[in-house]
Amino acid sequence: MAAPIDTVADDDALYVLTAVLLTPAQFPSVLGDDYPAACAALALEPYAEGYGLVLGQDGSGARWTVVVEDVSLVAAAIAAWDCGMDYDLSPDDRSVVCALPGWPLPVAVAAPGVAAPHDPLPDPEAQGAGPEPLTPPDTESWGPAQRRMGADEIAHQWTAWREQIDDETAFADPPGVDSTGGEDPREPEPASATGPGSGPGAEHGVGPAPEPDPRREAPDPHPEVEVQGEVGIETEAGDCQDDDAAMGPVTDSPSGVHPGVRRALAQAHDYVDAPPPPGRVRSSFATGEARMLRADGPGWSLVARTDDIAFILLDEEPGEVLPVGRGSELPGLLRALDALAVRPA
Repeated sequence: MAAPIDTVADDDALYVLTAVLLTPAQFPSVLGDDYPAACAALALEPYAEGYGLVLGQDGSGARWTVVVEDVSLVAAAIAAWDCGMDYDLSPDDRSVVCALPGWPLPVAVAAPGVAAPHDPLPDPEAQGAGPEPLTPPDTESWGPAQRRMGADEIAHQWTAWREQIDDETAFADPPGVDSTGGEDPREPEPASATGPGSGPGAEHGVGPAPEPDPRREAPDPHPEVEVQGEVGIETEAGDCQDDDAAMGPVTDSPSGVHPGVRRALAQAHDYVDAPPPPGRVRSSFATGEARMLRADGPGWSLVARTDDIAFILLDEEPGEVLPVGRGSELPGLLRALDALAVRPA
């Protein structure tokens, strides 16, 4: 286990379990639609340099989230852990901004030799004015946090999700409407529900999926944290999708395009003319020359590759994933979003 750091109240050592970045280009989506919102959830100023969040336990087993300014140190630790290497994450006390009770994300491991993870007792000197312990989102409900985390999971498992889409059937546009929700003078064949997909589980030897359901549940937006070496690191790539369901477009509107998809795409178009807060649109590496895009708005999340299709998740459609074909408008929209997106340094 990583060496303890003396940054928690009463100089009690913090046993580091995992860490995440909180920057405009990379932040836990559970905290908000954009970087300023994520900072506000932790009562932090949205400085452009960002922060590192170190999650661990003190000597009594209490959960703490230590906010540090040394973003480079936290990024180096995460990179080492991702490679299966040990890394002693011990931020200097001078870089510590604050220590918040609780964890904003689920952590499936605990420090050995200490009590089970629990929220720290309230500070008696605060007289009830101290911050409430941070807690991960409820996995039994669906809301903005689960929707954003579901979109993150699709971005991390793009290939598995993309393989479930048959373009010829999933994106047969209704007359007068292209696959991005815009008007299209063409007269394509009527839309139909997509056929069964192999499902991500097929990569692990799981048999073919049964007859498809026309709606596809989103991945589990509450991934666990694995342990590599002696330190727990957060991973988004879990076994988070059902193998007995096939993905297909939702056709609730008469035109065959979900009204929520129309709304999300229209608002994404608005971002091009009026750039949103930092982090509302983010771009990361993908294979080849493509980029992976993540965008969020009121009630919707979008994940897409700039050279491919998009998936949209909506607050109003719990657990559903709605694919959006390239059509005539989506390529230009994705290029424009990528141009204004923030990118990892």
